[in-house]
Amino acid sequence: MIGKLRGILDSYGDDFVIVDVGGVGYVVHCSSRTLQALPAPGETVTLAIETHVREDQIRLFGFEHDVEREWFRLLQTVQGVGAKVALSILSTLKPADLANAIATRDKAMVARAQGVGPKVAERVVTELKDKAPAYTSLDPAVVRLSGAIEEKRAPQPVADAVSALVNLGYGQPQAAAAVAAAAREAGEGAETARLIRPGLKELSK
Repeated sequence: MIGKLRGILDSYGDDFVIVDVGGVGYVVHCSSRTLQALPAPGETVTLAIETHVREDQIRLFGFEHDVEREWFRLLQTVQGVGAKVALSILSTLKPADLANAIATRDKAMVARAQGVGPKVAERVVTELKDKAPAYTSLDPAVVRLSGAIEEKRAPQPVADAVSALVNLGYGQPQAAAAVAAAAREAGEGAETARLIRPGLKELSK
């Protein structure tokens, strides 16, 4: 199995590059985000590789960083997500943004990827929600609150405050983050009104 390739970037295709390693040209499929980060033909390139072996073919998938390859693997553990859909998601979202979207249950963000409908986005968020926090830079309080709201476990004043901010046109992840910050300052048991005003202030920063 090939885990890494280092060689000369020979040429670009629509969704792949050919990497010349000692005179052998390897076809490596990449996300559009990785393709944009690669150097010009003739320059040296190093790619983290995921090898897929089937009866009729061997395909190489290349990534700029190991963390992108890890997400490629994780995404394919979700029912209905194959290599093509995983690459589409990684073409649309940076690994950190994907982790944040899953951690905050932001299905709409995941569904922005081409070929990803609401049902697939729902499965990605649901099935990977326990793994995403390890990759996110978000405040754990925001992650917990987003999960509590999604699963209808949040205290009523908190849920009402988030709902009020969403009704004002803010996205749920942004509203949850703002209310989490407001709740931290206001303390446990704060009423809805005491969470909405500071939440709005947080969102306007």
